[in-house]
Amino acid sequence: MNNVRIQQLLDQIATLENELRVAVHEQEHRIYFHIRGKKIEFEKKVHDAHRKMRTSLFQWLTTNRPLNLITGPIIYGMVVPLLLVDICVSFYQFSCFPIYKIQKVKREDYIVLDRQKLAYLNFIEKFHCTYCAYGSGLIAYVSEIVARTEQYFCPIKHARKILGTHSRYQGFLNYGDATDYQARANELRSALEAKNES
Repeated sequence: MNNVRIQQLLDQIATLENELRVAVHEQEHRIYFHIRGKKIEFEKKVHDAHRKMRTSLFQWLTTNRPLNLITGPIIYGMVVPLLLVDICVSFYQFSCFPIYKIQKVKREDYIVLDRQKLAYLNFIEKFHCTYCAYGSGLIAYVSEIVARTEQYFCPIKHARKILGTHSRYQGFLNYGDATDYQARANELRSALEAKNES
């Protein structure tokens, strides 16, 4: 199978994944909530039902995973390296991407803190959800910044199959395929500037 056909298939997969994501999101909106601007709204009946389902802090602390309290300082201590990574990678992007003419990654597309609005979560659960959303969103944000950097500097696949590749990896050049390397690498660099990406 040649590279053009592989790229066509990858484009079709990306299009279908996008359509699926939109369809699932629309269904969620119809069933559970509505988004008006930046505000998320539940119907009063649903919101009231959620409040009744909330576990009290005392009950949560005494019956739901009391051993988790022991590991709390370890997991929440990770906020220091997470913040440091956030600051460093954001500084890198804002200082270097304009020089490379790479479109910047929008932080708000990756770090979304909205679970604290769920009435069925108590204070501790909301705190956990906010922390996890920040951590996983940050990793996705950093991954996209690194992916764009890799596409700019070294858009070549590895010889060995690797797990957890970013979304841009499949469009990279095959390992060992030196045919028109510079021209094809320049095309991939230009795509970073030309595309109107989020």
